[in-house]
Amino acid sequence: MAKSILDSCDSSKRRTLNQGTVLMHQDTRSGYIYVLEQGTIEVLRGDTVVASVSEPGAIFGEMSLLLDIAHTATVKAKTECVVFAYEDAAAFLKADPETAFVIARLLAQRLNLATTYLVDLKRQYAGQGNHLGMVSDVLASLVNHQQPAFEPGSDRQPDL
Repeated sequence: MAKSILDSCDSSKRRTLNQGTVLMHQDTRSGYIYVLEQGTIEVLRGDTVVASVSEPGAIFGEMSLLLDIAHTATVKAKTECVVFAYEDAAAFLKADPETAFVIARLLAQRLNLATTYLVDLKRQYAGQGNHLGMVSDVLASLVNHQQPAFEPGSDRQPDL
């Protein structure tokens, strides 16, 4: 049987959230990771609802942590929810490699869905002169994009 993220959650981290409670705000950093136990969470980019998630074990905040960027969406409780809230998201992932692997699989599934969708769009709109014809460029950029290797130290220019 596959491991669920819920199997690794610490009951002392369980929180009940009222409907409308914001877990994270787009374009800010919280350092938190949340794991949904019950209820429905709404994910918004700007004013647009991107997803409504009610699957137990769904995780929120991992992209911000792993990419070291601000949250890419606002996440709030659409209904009363029970979540596990980890203030130190990095410690949560480092504490259990199997949980980190489950999250890596989840992210790989998301990437696969996104690229599959873009490939479908590319086929549908190939050769069109409008903005939909750019899907090929977007797909190539997404598939071939690699972040530069991490180098410890300062980004500051050395004194000459």
